[in-house]
Amino acid sequence: MKNISDIIEGYLKSIIEEESKGQIEIKRSEIAEKFQCVPSQINYVINTRFTQDRGYLVESKRGGGGYIRILRVRAHNKADLIEHIIKSLQNGASESMTEDIVFRLIDEEVITKREAKLILAAMDRTTLSIPLPARDELRSRILRAMLLTIKYEKK
Repeated sequence: MKNISDIIEGYLKSIIEEESKGQIEIKRSEIAEKFQCVPSQINYVINTRFTQDRGYLVESKRGGGGYIRILRVRAHNKADLIEHIIKSLQNGASESMTEDIVFRLIDEEVITKREAKLILAAMDRTTLSIPLPARDELRSRILRAMLLTIKYEKK
């Protein structure tokens, strides 16, 4: 059974996909009311499931007429997406950042679920059992190598 965060994420993604512009404006309180949860639950979902690494831009305006705008950002092609991700990895990669990137690559149909599982297994903190910050640097270097291989294999 899915948890409430998964359900809210699915709902928001479905209405983003329905919109021709690939963006939505929501009121946090209205979504919280719809799912009978606290508004902070909506914040949690947006902050963890709609990140830049997953291909979203989030903008918010506070106050009485406030809103949260979620915009889906898509690359022109798979090679451009991979190149953009490789550039974002220059300063290391945390495990959560890597997970977000892998989810985006699945979502954009750059990799299969099987490839995603292999990448995540290789990037896991128990696999890369060295202290920080060296672990994040190593994770970044391995992920960049994998992405370069995918980039040239998928052409």
